[in-house]
Amino acid sequence: MASNWELVPPPPAEPPLHPRRGIHEPTAGSPPRRPGSVRRTITLDSLRPDGPTGNLILIGRGRDLATGPEGAASVIAEAMFRFEIAFQSRREILRVETAPEVPELAGLIGVSSTSGFRRHLAEIVPELRATHPLLAALFDDAPVTSLVSGYATARMGLVHGDGRIMLAQADQCAGWARGATIINSIEDGNGPPMVTGPRAPSLLVPDDPMAWHALTGLPPHGMRRARRLDLLPAGVDALQVDVLFRDSYQSDSGPEAVIHEYTVNALLDPETMTFTEIESTPRALPWVECPSAAASAARLAGAAAADVRQVVGTTFRGTSTCTHLNDTLRSLGDVPALAAMLPGRSAP
Repeated sequence: MASNWELVPPPPAEPPLHPRRGIHEPTAGSPPRRPGSVRRTITLDSLRPDGPTGNLILIGRGRDLATGPEGAASVIAEAMFRFEIAFQSRREILRVETAPEVPELAGLIGVSSTSGFRRHLAEIVPELRATHPLLAALFDDAPVTSLVSGYATARMGLVHGDGRIMLAQADQCAGWARGATIINSIEDGNGPPMVTGPRAPSLLVPDDPMAWHALTGLPPHGMRRARRLDLLPAGVDALQVDVLFRDSYQSDSGPEAVIHEYTVNALLDPETMTFTEIESTPRALPWVECPSAAASAARLAGAAAADVRQVVGTTFRGTSTCTHLNDTLRSLGDVPALAAMLPGRSAP
């Protein structure tokens, strides 16, 4: 086991709801696929088959799907990756598998799956977003997903011996603000409080097997990050973006629970690919302080979709934001490429 960690009796499979929990209104199902639209669905599963101190297995899967004017579905692209990640502070990547296969990605072995991952990826395969955009989108979610997977180890009874070390994360986002639920609990010597989320409704659509790429159930103590991005015409002079983001956890004997969930809706000018309106709605968040971060999404109005990753990375920081919402907003940087896939339409 890595130093400074210890195993304690785990909490119950379905712990009581925390009195300072955030909003609990998760989404059920997915909207119908609209004629003339493109849908991207992505999942990243964090699995620990060898227990809380064993290696993390991180599996990403994704699909881009066009729906024609008559409603027929056409798969544009599919991609997957599988990482084996060491259990230690740096979370080094031990093995890499991808489809499509990209030999240069072997250069990720030995790289941290969290700190500096995106920078290393850009150095190893700078053209990945241009040549394999769906695979690049999966990789973009890897760092935060690897970090969030630590929730499963806590639910399995693995805790850091000195919880106060986490005070270094104060003020990184709304939920970790000084004076908020998490920081107060740590400062009181109780460590970070246990997140309790609502039961996770299925995102599948029973009468539309193409609504999502193939999904399997999570094993005990598995976590899943799920994304859906729909891009569709909104009249003759606008494009609409409808996004869902969810992190969930499957306990050993209880239900799958939602840890984070947001939806984002936006309108773009199809000629300039600039956001004219954008709004985020919190659906399930850990603490009462977290929903205040949703208002930060409106700051992207007027920004070009191609610039979103830079804008979010350089200006969306501090207690007015949320790291999970920030990652969701980063995904909007792929809208220009997805617009080129719209049936009967080309990107500007």
